[in-house]
Amino acid sequence: LDATVTGMGARLLRSWMLRPSIRRGEIEARHSAVEDLHASQLKRDRLRTLLREVSDLERLTGRINMGTATPRDLCALRRSLDQVPDIRRALSDSGASLLQILYESADELADVRALVAEAIADDPPLSFNEGGVIREGFDAELDDLRSISRDAKQTIATIEARERARSGISSLRVRFNNVFGYFIEVSKANSARVPADYERRQTLSNAERYSTPELKEWERRVLGAEGRILEIETRIFAEIRSRVAEQTKRLQATARALSMLDVLTSLAEIAVRRRYRRPVLHDGDELEIVGGRHPVIEAIGETQFVPNDLSMNNSTERLLIITGPNMGGKSTILRQTALICLLAQMGSFVPAERARLPVLDRIWTRVGASDDLSRGRSTFMVEMTETAAILHNATPRSLVLLDEIGRGTATFDGLSIAWAVAEHLHDSAGHAAKTLFATHYHELTELAERLPGAQNYQIRVAEREDEIVFLYRLERGRASKSYGIEVARLAGLPPSVLVRARDVLSRLEKYELDVFAEETAAGESTPDAARSELSGAGNGADPLGKAAARAGRRALAAQITLFDSLNQSLLDELRAHDVETLSAEESRQLLLNLKNRII
Repeated sequence: LDATVTGMGARLLRSWMLRPSIRRGEIEARHSAVEDLHASQLKRDRLRTLLREVSDLERLTGRINMGTATPRDLCALRRSLDQVPDIRRALSDSGASLLQILYESADELADVRALVAEAIADDPPLSFNEGGVIREGFDAELDDLRSISRDAKQTIATIEARERARSGISSLRVRFNNVFGYFIEVSKANSARVPADYERRQTLSNAERYSTPELKEWERRVLGAEGRILEIETRIFAEIRSRVAEQTKRLQATARALSMLDVLTSLAEIAVRRRYRRPVLHDGDELEIVGGRHPVIEAIGETQFVPNDLSMNNSTERLLIITGPNMGGKSTILRQTALICLLAQMGSFVPAERARLPVLDRIWTRVGASDDLSRGRSTFMVEMTETAAILHNATPRSLVLLDEIGRGTATFDGLSIAWAVAEHLHDSAGHAAKTLFATHYHELTELAERLPGAQNYQIRVAEREDEIVFLYRLERGRASKSYGIEVARLAGLPPSVLVRARDVLSRLEKYELDVFAEETAAGESTPDAARSELSGAGNGADPLGKAAARAGRRALAAQITLFDSLNQSLLDELRAHDVETLSAEESRQLLLNLKNRII
């Protein structure tokens, strides 16, 4: 989603995403600004081009106030502020109220720009020691010192030529070392010809070294010039930085305006690239999405995304129970619904053909599986802790996403918790949030028969020979199975494992039917009073009874079938032995082994 071109814009976009607004007026003002920029590509492109030249004004202002800003920081500040007049001109004809506010808030700070341009060189060095931070002409004393330092070689040559002419010594040289500084060197043969004002500094075996008052004065000025230049430049820069810091409030206001403009142009650019539409917000509870898409999967996926419609409210479609195969797209439906609502409330257009949305106060999620080993919490414990937070804090204005609640524990425990959680979110007056509940507990679909605000939805698949085709379509109804073995095949499980899994599954399904037939026959022979007593536990019209009966049959069938499968493998092993060739002792050991393994 981040198409911002400044660092401060990227931070503000993240802030809007982490803390979406819950004020409808503020949200719609952002939508109107994005719509204005969305409609005019020329304006949008012009603004983005100008904003690319803007540095991170927020951090520059912070460094200026902390006294850590460098000369290059002030130059970056000036170049950034130089873009503001053009940005204001681009915004001058905007119709959106928020863009008009940004136009007025973006201070050109002409005085600051002029001060920095006058005082600081266009391309200052990284270090003050290199010199050249303050622009030529800003300080007369500094200019004189720079002239001395810059013209040192020429001055030496001039002094040397003049002293040769005055003394008549053609071999006279002006030299420099770190001990004596600048000095005049004359050979021993010419030492008698030196002028009277020469002061002896050092005698060598073949030369004499002298100085003059003029050379001493010039040496003092040259050697002190570099240090003085550094001192003056440091002082002037500190004064300039202090004067700029006095305009902090104006700088911060401009930074806020430019960062918000960067975010709005980014949202408009993304909306154009990905065909996002402006959502309609209202104060009611209806949530309607037509042709909704997952913004992340659509952006990075290699295949075309399949859009889906969704409708919710706080009365007849408060709790949507979504069943379907693994990898069918249940979690995607949950997440894309939440992301569409989040994008809308941060001020963005949304990935849908049409969206009519309420203003949510929170989006609660219990999605994915993770543990917390450092705190000694299992995956199921983490899941229950998050679920507890939802049940205690969700409101009728919230959106709740629950993805396979209860899968981390035993089947009956998990189904019981999932059932109770769904009922609580539906029935509790203070916590009856709009809820999307994805599950593989098909027994939960019975809730739609008992709860007036519950509806069943399924993710469609098509069966083709021995394979399934994921259609990724959300439709009303309940799924019959989860196609877990087909997903295991796609994951690359060995063929032998898949064959065995299908065999066990067929036995489970067969025994479930057998158990159901036996229960039905037993029920028909049971006296009316007994049947009435049992109806609440499984055979009556109550949805909970139906769900319990289905789960009970499944558990019993699974138990019988798994035992039968193991015993069947023992029979197959026994058939494979050639008993005619076994000795008495071998036969005895075989029987003992089989006996110990029979269940």
